Formats: sequence, C-alpha cells, structure tokens
Amino acid sequence: MWYTYILQSKKDGRYYIGSTGDLEKRVERHNAGGNISTKNRRPLEIIYSEIYNTSGEALKREKEIKSWKGGIKFKKLIMRR
Repeated sequence: MWYTYILQSKKDGRYYIGSTGDLEKRVERHNAGGNISTKNRRPLEIIYSEIYNTSGEALKREKEIKSWKGGIKFKKLIMRR
C-alpha cells in the first residue's frame, strides 16, 4: 500500500504534503528531523491521508493536492478530517 498524506506543523500551522510506502515510519522521520523541509517546523501531525495501490497513484495525487495548496479545494480537503 502507498499513502498520500498531509502533515501540519504544531509550531507554525503550515502544511507539508507527501507520499510514502510506510506512513508511520515516514511521520517518525519527519518528527525526528530527517527531512530538510520540515526539520524546523516540528512537531508535525498527520491531518489527512489516502491509500493507493501503487506509488505512481500516490505520487500523482500528491502532485494534485500540492497544486491546490492555499486554494479552496485544499481547504475543503483538510476540513474533511
């Protein structure tokens, strides 16, 4: 299984969108400072995730959600949590 996910920083409220094959380990890595993009925004929490069968599907969805970031579609998506 593959996941597309949205994290929110508890420090500054900003969002990070990504995809992975192991959601639990990926979030642990983010919170351990193992990602340059989120290192200074820890701690982070999962606020949204979707499951896909392939990495290609998850990556395609990640890119789609990133294209919405800050817009109405993005706000509606994170409000569903």
